[in-house]
Amino acid sequence: MCTHDHIALEVSSVTKRFVKSDGLRWPWKRNGNGRKPVVAVDRVSFQIRRGEVFGILGPNGSGKSTLVRCIATLLLPDEGHITVFGHDVLREEMAVKQLINRVSVEASFFKKLTPMENLLYGARLYGLGAREVRQRVLEVLERLGLKKEAIFRPMEEMSRGMQQKVAIARAFLTQPILLLLDEPTTGLDPRSKREVQAFVEELRDNHNATILLTTHDMQEADALCDRIAILDEGRIVALDTPAGLKGLVPGTNGHDPTLENVFMELTGKRLVKDVDEE
Repeated sequence: MCTHDHIALEVSSVTKRFVKSDGLRWPWKRNGNGRKPVVAVDRVSFQIRRGEVFGILGPNGSGKSTLVRCIATLLLPDEGHITVFGHDVLREEMAVKQLINRVSVEASFFKKLTPMENLLYGARLYGLGAREVRQRVLEVLERLGLKKEAIFRPMEEMSRGMQQKVAIARAFLTQPILLLLDEPTTGLDPRSKREVQAFVEELRDNHNATILLTTHDMQEADALCDRIAILDEGRIVALDTPAGLKGLVPGTNGHDPTLENVFMELTGKRLVKDVDEE
């Protein structure tokens, strides 16, 4: 059992609901008495140890990104509590923001500016000086596979994959001790995906970074994560090491089970597929 000092993130019985507002349409679920709002995250609890890469897998709409936004202080949980290195995300929001950074699948930039200009601007928001940051920007972007000439071209001329690498560099630039990666490799070509994965491995092995990773890539989760939680309909249905999760289901056709087998089994997707085919 971890001591408190070694717990980077603690999520305890967190629930997040979306309530219909005027002018907004939300999906609704019927019950016997009428209708109720969607419960996106439903009593989720887990701990992440310092230096751990913790993965969250789940189908679209399972609550992964909503949970990450709650941890990042972008959404307020309706129930439960979240602490980052002992700091409560509600009562100590500013302290938490100084410890974390987040990369989402939808990164935003000033598209007319270059990667260097975007990152220098972001660094100033965190009180970092341009002189001390410039060399770090070059090192991180080149490590992620961006050629030096691309670093000084407008972002609008870059592919989405290259822009995503800049987003990861921007998040790491502040040297957060908890890095939230919300589907960081979605839509990337195989080479770019591998470069990002190698960078995550380097953060884990050489910088003692604590990383929470959501992904749809089962091989990526298997390779990078120390432990994985599988989320379905807002609830954790399994949490273990990749090997432990694969031990929950039998192999097929003489092959050892994969995380994809576990995912299909625990989220009911195989049953849904079978029903659809009948």
